[in-house]
Amino acid sequence: MALEMKVPSPGESITEVEIAEWLVADGDWVEKDQAIAEVDSDKATLELPAEASGIITLKAEEGDAVAVGAVVCHIDTEAAKPEGDAPAAKVEATPEVKATPAPQVEKTKETYASGTASPAAKKILDEKGVDTKSVSGSGRDGRITKNDAVNAKPSMGTPGNGSRGESRSKLSMLRRKVAERLVSVKNETAMLTTFNEVDMKPIFDLRKDHKEAFKSKHGVGLGFMSFFTKAVTRALEMYPAVNSMIDGKEMVSYDFADISIAVSGPKGLMVPVIRNAENLSFRGVEQEVKRLALRARDGNITIDEMTGGTFTITNGGVFGSMMSTPIINPPQSAILGMHNIIERPVVVDGNIVARPMMYLAVSYDHRIIDGKESVGFLVAIKEALENPIEILMDNDVKKALEL
Repeated sequence: MALEMKVPSPGESITEVEIAEWLVADGDWVEKDQAIAEVDSDKATLELPAEASGIITLKAEEGDAVAVGAVVCHIDTEAAKPEGDAPAAKVEATPEVKATPAPQVEKTKETYASGTASPAAKKILDEKGVDTKSVSGSGRDGRITKNDAVNAKPSMGTPGNGSRGESRSKLSMLRRKVAERLVSVKNETAMLTTFNEVDMKPIFDLRKDHKEAFKSKHGVGLGFMSFFTKAVTRALEMYPAVNSMIDGKEMVSYDFADISIAVSGPKGLMVPVIRNAENLSFRGVEQEVKRLALRARDGNITIDEMTGGTFTITNGGVFGSMMSTPIINPPQSAILGMHNIIERPVVVDGNIVARPMMYLAVSYDHRIIDGKESVGFLVAIKEALENPIEILMDNDVKKALEL
């Protein structure tokens, strides 16, 4: 009996997927629930498990776009499992074909005058910085004339001895969709970015004093993301327009904060969501960040875990970015960009001191968020990060960190 395996629906509104990679070969024996392929949708890369054990026959090629519900392979469930390793496919010998020698091309006769520039032509070529070897002469016996020199164009650079190869690879469906969304954001929103900087010393001091106890008790590190998430959820309550979206002619505002966090996965950037982040403790945020990051890294993240965010935090600092203008994650209206931390001289109480400083950037849709709100929102984040004990921990560090 041949079982037809069809493409399951990865999520609502997804009608097509792309076969990113077959993990088995045509004619292989597969076990039930074994991952046989990776498929790309416009939101994530998912594994396709075998629905039964048997010999598989592939019905689609890598790179093919197939509709949800379409048959991509057959599994012969009545076939006997081969003993040991499956035999390699036989390759039929092809008759020997003798190569036909290429026709000989008669070389153009060259003389001492070939490639030689007349005095006038040489002067023009020298002024242009053009090598006579790159100019074809139209004069007698290939001599370079004044007219040749006038029409000669400067070289864009002489290739060296290194490799000058190139390669092409098809963009995955996920990458193509990301590209489309980013371009649409630039074209369809009035996106602006405002910047500020934050002194990270108070958070450095807190982490130095409590990170070991925090990790020992909760099993996760006390990172920067929990401080930034808590600061963002507070600022969103203060400036609700930033926690809003445009839907046609209406503005939809939310009384909850679902924070999207940009993480790097094996297939590129993914943006899982921390649900109701405003209700989470420092421990809760760190545990959820770790859980989502591991699922994204292992390719187990689901569509539901990456949709529905109301605000995004992205950290380009882990890659060394000093400053950037992050692009809004549609249909959201704003995004916070974190950057690398560098000790810089700053003035504190009239004295120049070295402090670990980070640039922050908030990109926002000016159609519903005014400059006053965007600046106030970023200042609120800065205030919370520079005074975390009072603003984020209610002056009780041990209670806030559940130590």
